[in-house]
Order: sequence, then structure tokens, then C-alpha cells
Amino acid sequence: MGSGRLEHLFSIICELSSIHSLAILFRVSGLVRSSYYKWRSRTAPSKVSFNQALEKLLTKIHLKYPIYGYRRMTVALRKKGINVNHKRVYRLMVKLGIQSIIRKKSKYFGRKGNSVFSNILERDFTATRTNHNLSTDITYVPTKDGFIYLSAVQDRHNNEVVSFKMSKRNNLQLVLETISQLKGTTDKETILHSDQGFQYTSKYYRQANESLGIKGSHSRRGNCLDNACIESFFSHLKAEAFIPVYLTGGTLRGFYI
Repeated sequence: MGSGRLEHLFSIICELSSIHSLAILFRVSGLVRSSYYKWRSRTAPSKVSFNQALEKLLTKIHLKYPIYGYRRMTVALRKKGINVNHKRVYRLMVKLGIQSIIRKKSKYFGRKGNSVFSNILERDFTATRTNHNLSTDITYVPTKDGFIYLSAVQDRHNNEVVSFKMSKRNNLQLVLETISQLKGTTDKETILHSDQGFQYTSKYYRQANESLGIKGSHSRRGNCLDNACIESFFSHLKAEAFIPVYLTGGTLRGFYI
């Protein structure tokens, strides 16, 4: 075994000696203990000076980037061309009393809807007449030019899509333009059910419902079964109408169900 290779193995054993016993390391590596100690006696002065220089550099990096822990500190050293084991970095940081400053995490309470309706339907999707029990939702359609978002309103009496709109953006405007097409077709007994997506809990969505004189209804949060009918419709639509037919983006042409 060449001297360069042997010294490299000895340096690895030196690094691992802080967490494993030398007896185990020598037994696994097959190296001679006496040769290791001779190497240590020759390299001790240079190792001490290297560690001292490394300590100064670690302190300098810590002052500039106080959030760095030993892993990111090791990466920073390697970017400077200093290839050092992360265990040595950790040991020296402990010796110097250097600790990463933990960033304070902002509390997140979850986004709450501005205006949530009660669940009027309670999964009762039956309807005795048209324009009485309506469901609405948004889905996406994959095209060669990216996703197109489809917003639709379905009549639960006959499963007819009574209103739909497509857009490259999934936003509130898409929803408002969809339900605006219901004007003149509904009455005060009409129920429009949706999930609790951000568009449907907006105060502008509530105002649009009120201007049409219809009752809003919301699914329970995170419960897709409360709006299962239109979810099922979208699933069949994608399978039968858009696959393998691809849209080219923009205006939808040849919308057949």
C-alpha cells in the first residue's frame, strides 16, 4: 500500500476516533496500531495548526451566517476549497461554543374562508326539478400548452352542465363569470353547492349568490364526498372527452360530452 493511501486511511481513522474506539477501527481496517501512532506523532503539529486556522475561519463564517449549523458550515468550507469532515467541524464548533441561531417560525393557523355557508345538501343530491339543486367546482385539463382550468355548474336533476367557463388562470374571476351565466334561470329556492376553495369562500362569491337570489351551500372542509357528483362528472369528462384529444390552449373548440 502506498504511503499516500496509508496516510489517507490514517486521517480517516483519526476523524472517526471521536465516535468509535481505535480497537474497532483497527480491526475493521486491518491497519497496524503502531504505524498509526507514528503517523500521529509526525502530523500532530500540522494538525494543530490546521485546526487553529479552521477555528478562526469557522468563527468568521459564523459571524456572517449565524444561522449555519455544522452541516451548512461544512458546505461553506468546501466551497472555499477546504475539504474537511463534518464531524471535525461539529467538534470544533462545540469547542468554540458556536451554535446556529434558529430562525423563529411564524405561526400558521390555516387559511380560513371569509364567508362559509352551511352544508344545506348534506349529501342529498336528489332534485325534483331543474335549477333547484346545483353543484359547482373547478378542474384542470392538460393541454400541449399547459393547464386550462374548467369551471362548471351542474344541475343535479338531469346532470346537465348549465354553465361553464374556461381560463388559463384558476382565480375568483373564473368562478364569478361561470355563475353569472345562471342569471335568469334560478329562483329563491335554488341551491348552489361547492367545496370550500378560496374562490367559493370569498365575500364576492357570497355577494354574487345573493345578487342571483340563490342559496349557497358548502361541503365540509377537506371532504370531497360532499360534492361527489360533480367530481365524478369531471372524472368522466376527462376520460371520455379529452383523452386522447388534446386542446391547443385558449378557446375551447369541439366541447362534446
